Amino acid sequence: MEGMLDPRLRAVLTRAASYDWCVTEFVRVTQEVLPLRYFLRMAPELASGSRTAAGVPLRVQLLGSDPPRMAANAARLMRLSPAGVDLNFGCPAPQVNRHRGGAVLLDEPELMYAITAAVTAAVAGRTPCSAKMRLGVQDKSRAVEAAQALEAGGAGLIVVHARTRDERYDPPAHWPWVARIAEAVRVPVVANGEIWNVDDYLRCRAESGRADAMLGRGAVADPFLVERIRARLAGAAPRTADADWPRMLPLLAEYWRRVREDIAPRHAPGRLKQWLNLLRRNYPQAGQLFHAVRALRDPVDMDRALAACGAGSVAPQARSGATSASG
Repeated sequence: MEGMLDPRLRAVLTRAASYDWCVTEFVRVTQEVLPLRYFLRMAPELASGSRTAAGVPLRVQLLGSDPPRMAANAARLMRLSPAGVDLNFGCPAPQVNRHRGGAVLLDEPELMYAITAAVTAAVAGRTPCSAKMRLGVQDKSRAVEAAQALEAGGAGLIVVHARTRDERYDPPAHWPWVARIAEAVRVPVVANGEIWNVDDYLRCRAESGRADAMLGRGAVADPFLVERIRARLAGAAPRTADADWPRMLPLLAEYWRRVREDIAPRHAPGRLKQWLNLLRRNYPQAGQLFHAVRALRDPVDMDRALAACGAGSVAPQARSGATSASG
């Protein structure tokens, strides 16, 4: 989720709910071996044991199509002791795909194998290596072959976003295909895609046969979704989003504080609006706040709007020379 799940939002979401692990935005590998400072900029958690402030392990995701360069960057990354390395074969963005990155490689299982084998050799068992894929580019005809290539290359876990590249984020997700892939490989398979609420998770679990799921936009749109899923599995009635709005307010305040601290003032309001735009899917109050701040450009005005809705006041701590840490 490039441009969304940066270190600031990761810190807030992993504080709101307990996750087994989380993953960075993708680190794009092109011609060079990236310096350590770049990895630290994308994942400052690497300086703290590769864990978020709440203690959730963080895997660093690499994206690229050149096996030796991917391996060289993985080897460099290992100097920072990541909690895991994840390979991106799922990004559907046209700009990424034009440069032979992400989901476009699903038409080339042989190359997927070569990349995975090179990276796992570079990691040499020092940290888990996982991979995320979609079901194909235009169709699903090579989905199983692609997953088997990842397994053969040494991936210890495969996350399957149950759509093709061309389907992007359009519903539905084809969860039965996750079951087909899981039957064809021996490594753990995790289901992903179109899990917005507890009922979605339960349908995904039934159709995919997978109890484990990776949450993306669903967790951003409802930071307490993991908690609701666990409550339902335990036989309890999950809390409603309406009842949880008071719990959202300190999360909004914390996120805005983090954004104000190190995002350039001209970009800071857009970050909060982006999150509110997804939150309003579940929280009517977030929709009201989104409309109230939509036209605002000045961070001080955003401070006032948040204070007015009960999210608390935020002291202006932004550094005027700061730039975004997202890639």
